Amino acid sequence: MDISVIVPLFNEEESLPELHAWIQRVMNASGFTYEIIFVNDGSTDNSWNVIEELHHKDAQHVHGIKFRRNYGKSPALYCGFKAAQGDVVITMDADLQDSPDEIPELYRMITEEKYDLVSGYKQKRYDPLSKTIPTKLFNATARKISGVHNLHDFNCGLKAYRRDVVKNIEVYGEMHRYIPYLAKEAGFARIGEKVVHHQARKYGKSKFGINRFFNGYLDLLTLWFLTNFGKKPMHVFGLMGSFTFFIGLIAFFWLIVEKCVMLAHDVYGDLLSNHASFFIALAAMILGTQLFLAGFIGDLISRGNPRRNDYQIEKEM
Repeated sequence: MDISVIVPLFNEEESLPELHAWIQRVMNASGFTYEIIFVNDGSTDNSWNVIEELHHKDAQHVHGIKFRRNYGKSPALYCGFKAAQGDVVITMDADLQDSPDEIPELYRMITEEKYDLVSGYKQKRYDPLSKTIPTKLFNATARKISGVHNLHDFNCGLKAYRRDVVKNIEVYGEMHRYIPYLAKEAGFARIGEKVVHHQARKYGKSKFGINRFFNGYLDLLTLWFLTNFGKKPMHVFGLMGSFTFFIGLIAFFWLIVEKCVMLAHDVYGDLLSNHASFFIALAAMILGTQLFLAGFIGDLISRGNPRRNDYQIEKEM
């Protein structure tokens, strides 16, 4: 099979028939063999019924995955990636803001130019300033931290992948924004970008909220930490803990030596426990011990949680 198109969605019933017809038209014109996998992320509208109708009309190409509840875009992509059979995997949003007309060129860049991943770049956007300005700030930070300097739009839903990429990365939580970063760290370094056409939303309303902007930064910092220390948490917590503990220990012994010198010269002062420096040294040793133990426990936990990507799927077809 040439292409798998994965469409995660939440409450997009109006746009699905039009999106399916558009993808079908593009695929037939280019002569691709393909599948469309709609992943219904706990929609509360009529989206799943629409997907079932599309499947009955076009069972050869249309498949669906229905979550029992809303998990988020990353889990939807994870399950879509598991089910995908195409040599090239295309992801796009269901709101018709991503154009299926971009698919043939994305496919060519993967198969002929040998990119591992090609990310869309919505150079001209039809989003409100409340979304575009945070997006620019977010992307600038993501380029700096991830080291993927050639991408302008990490969060663009329209992306193309070689099949090996989606089968060898794990997308969980809210990490879908950083799939290029995940791919790079997994050894898929040929990452390209294509300017894509962005359309104004035709149906429904945007799911974007300001909380997604702040969550994006927190997720980026989490990913950076996990990438660098996820398999070796003792290297950071153990080092910090050891350093803090020994600073406190040295300060504690310095206070004792100072007190002994004073006693040797028959100088009596306050008890050590009456000095703030004594408690600072003691707190440093306690904090150092806790950080060291955090690194040790982190090493145990990093062996993996087998249920991290265990989602309740109600129906598949």
